[in-house]
Amino acid sequence: MMNNTLKAVLLTSMLPFAASAADGMSPWYVGGGVGINNYQPNCDQKTMRSCGEDDPYAWDVFAGYLFNDYFGAELGYRDLGRAQWVDYSNKLNDVGAKGMNLGLVAFWPFASKWSLSAEAGAFNYIISNNKQWGTEYYSDNGVAPYVGAGIGYNITDNLKLQAKYRRYENLDEDKWKTLEMESNYWGLELSYRFGSKAKPAPVVAPIVTDSDNDGVNDDMDQCPNTPSTHKVDANGCTIYQLTEDKFDIEAKFDNNSATVKQDSYQDIKELADYMNTHPNAEVTISGHASNTGKADYNMALSERRAMSVAEILIDKYGIAPNRVSAKGYGITQPLIEGNSREANQANRRIEAHVTGTEKTPVLK
Repeated sequence: MMNNTLKAVLLTSMLPFAASAADGMSPWYVGGGVGINNYQPNCDQKTMRSCGEDDPYAWDVFAGYLFNDYFGAELGYRDLGRAQWVDYSNKLNDVGAKGMNLGLVAFWPFASKWSLSAEAGAFNYIISNNKQWGTEYYSDNGVAPYVGAGIGYNITDNLKLQAKYRRYENLDEDKWKTLEMESNYWGLELSYRFGSKAKPAPVVAPIVTDSDNDGVNDDMDQCPNTPSTHKVDANGCTIYQLTEDKFDIEAKFDNNSATVKQDSYQDIKELADYMNTHPNAEVTISGHASNTGKADYNMALSERRAMSVAEILIDKYGIAPNRVSAKGYGITQPLIEGNSREANQANRRIEAHVTGTEKTPVLK
């Protein structure tokens, strides 16, 4: 009853559950091993008078299934070799155990190719003799628990070599009550795991393009199709500048006067008309003087004359005050150096600098 219960527990624990191959490797593997087995006690039971020459060479074959990289199950067949002894009637006896095994195995990788293992399971054995030298034939079977440990080395991704130790308990011959044995096994195992590791996908460098040839790659370009002749910002968008227009106003004044004569209003009206057609434009009226007289006086006079023109733009032509400013420069910005008649006529002037009329792209 106990043996049947042990079988049921082991079989139930090995029912398949979800497992996936790691890195393209199959969870299935097969293998075989050879080693030395030592039955205990050998030659010191009450029916044994002296030891014979043992045949301790053992072997096994197996198939395994990995639930993951650390845990699996193995099913196999094992032959644990034979032992000999002489009984008290001077008959030479022998015995050997072999049969199917089913167990669980755990792995602990501790280096790139090395791992430790531990296992436990049941050995469904048949124990018998060869019926030689006049002895009576006997045979019995049972289930013996075993535990084991090992150290393994992965020769390749598929091929693994392990050194194993196993301990078997209760290898008993219960029919005639002649044997109650344990066993120690040492050996080497070679296993082959099916499948192959998946090759890593090749790293493909992203293709970097600049479709509009503006110096900013498409993945960063927020303004596609920018003309290649335009200067752009970090987002690939055209950099704009405000254009500046210059008007020369032929304003006439009496000597030492800042009052604009009526016949000079035409240039001021043209400036006002331009300001009205460009509502975002702003204007700076600058006054300039000839190089005659005192510099301080000329500076003040040029500023008063610039203010007079600005006031006409505001008061007569309705240009908003916040769009008009005035500044005097005296003799500091001459068009012609010196104080000749020609230089004085050229330098005594009113200029209007209009900004913000429109945005134009900055070219490379």
